[in-house]
Amino acid sequence: TQPRFSSWRAAARVTTCCCMRILTTQSAPRFQPIANMALHATRALQPTATQLLCSAVHPAVIAVRRVNTVTPCLRDQPIRSAAASLQPQNPFAARPNTPSIRVQRMSVMAAAAAGSKGRALVSVSDKTGLEELAKGLSAAGYELVSTGGSAKAIEAAGVAVRKVEDLTGFPEMLDGRVKTLHPGVHGGILAIRGNDEHMAAIKAHNISTIDVVIVNLYPFRATVTRSPPPPFAEGVENIDIGGPAMIRAAAKNHGDVTVIVDPADYAELLSQLQSGEVSAQFRKKMAWKAYQHTASYDAQVAEWLWGQVGEGQPAPEMSVPMKLEQGLRYGENPHQAAAFYTDLSLAEYNKGGIATAVQHHGKEMSYNNYLDADAAYSCCCDFKEPTCVIVKHTNPCGVATRDDLLEAYRLAVIADPVSAFGGIVAFNRPVDEKLARELREFRSPTDGETRMFYEIVVAPGYTPEGLEVLKGKSKALRILEAKPRPPSGRSLRQVAGGWLLQGADDLSPEDITFTVVSEKQPTEKQLEDLKFAWRCVKHVKSNAITVAKDHKLLGMGSGQPNRYDHHQELCCSV
Repeated sequence: TQPRFSSWRAAARVTTCCCMRILTTQSAPRFQPIANMALHATRALQPTATQLLCSAVHPAVIAVRRVNTVTPCLRDQPIRSAAASLQPQNPFAARPNTPSIRVQRMSVMAAAAAGSKGRALVSVSDKTGLEELAKGLSAAGYELVSTGGSAKAIEAAGVAVRKVEDLTGFPEMLDGRVKTLHPGVHGGILAIRGNDEHMAAIKAHNISTIDVVIVNLYPFRATVTRSPPPPFAEGVENIDIGGPAMIRAAAKNHGDVTVIVDPADYAELLSQLQSGEVSAQFRKKMAWKAYQHTASYDAQVAEWLWGQVGEGQPAPEMSVPMKLEQGLRYGENPHQAAAFYTDLSLAEYNKGGIATAVQHHGKEMSYNNYLDADAAYSCCCDFKEPTCVIVKHTNPCGVATRDDLLEAYRLAVIADPVSAFGGIVAFNRPVDEKLARELREFRSPTDGETRMFYEIVVAPGYTPEGLEVLKGKSKALRILEAKPRPPSGRSLRQVAGGWLLQGADDLSPEDITFTVVSEKQPTEKQLEDLKFAWRCVKHVKSNAITVAKDHKLLGMGSGQPNRYDHHQELCCSV
């Protein structure tokens, strides 16, 4: 508006330097709008915003026109006292946000977004792949907006990024509890692009659309499962509020917005952005993943809180978060579809067992393999002494305890070599080379010639030599290494339309006071064998009977409706 300024660029530079004087006099009323912007840029925005003001001609003009329509608040009015006009004002002094300043800030952001393909909001606790993501988004022409540590990480990677305060006009507050809960964020996410009323509403409030939302949540599970447990207040502070709100908002508006919660999806996102368009099918799939992500997160929070107040009682409502680990070829029968999930409940954290086992060798696990391996290892881990357990169709057919694990294995096979053939072998001690060689070469006691065949061997560990020897037994042999898990936790069992919940069968013979009701009193050795049989029988399914002597299983029976007759038959066969 003055001849001595050759361009808006020059005007912005001079005004940025002189804005304080212009604001405190009545000499240049036509500079009031851009002076307000310049003052705001020097005081409240990052340097990149000032650079935008001084280098982008058309965006600056647009922004000034928008600001000019806003009624200035009192502190933005020229000071009418001549004496006051001579007093210098500190443009960097802390001042409360006002409607005009917030609108100006959002106008600058809108101007910046005008030259990009879109805007991506990034706020992640898990920073895996963040640098590559940020560079990929920038290369695809997207303006990045971020929060706190994510913004610092993106800046450190050399990628231009704006802070979310530039969208909202408010600083992060309440120790970080309030950062993104603002119409400047959620309006940009939730506006339906094809809805004229929506677009007019956000335009009236200088809100720009947000096209990509990349968020993952505070590490609540990792925090509350620490040992020793953290204070209750620390657990509460790790309950994410703004993150789930943005994720759910973006997922709801997946027709226009892409939401990403898993770093594993970054590559596919960048690939589709570089191709020019994110497919509707991908957006819809990511929306499902987003809602499942927040549902699992909330389930863990609810489980933790109920643990604080539930006093051991069953929760009135319960959700169990699970993660797909493996699609299975079929279920119990070939015509049944099946899959294997791990339990992400807090109660299952670091508990061990078959679900978290490492497979070193062999064919992929089947539905029945998982059931049998779990039955074998659960029974084996119930014993404190070195023990071998062999299972067939989820029932132990051979169990023996000895100081020498190799001898325990031989005795377990001898108990029922026919059933042991094709079964699952479990140990509660590591397998060394000597034991592995015995597993590989041992001949069936039925004929003394046929090598014993097994589906699975599971143990808490293997020596390097032992593992190599065992791999030589068969290409198909599944070799699992699992953290020992004594009976613990809860048990869920499905019935039609519902679930049964019970605690683990963790009662051991050492916890029991046995009362002898017969005239004949057992010897100490017989009582020890009784305790061994008692520990075995709780792992036999339904109406179970076990016969044991010298800490080895001689015979067992399960599932027979007539226990009396079955007991007689079993004793005769033994």
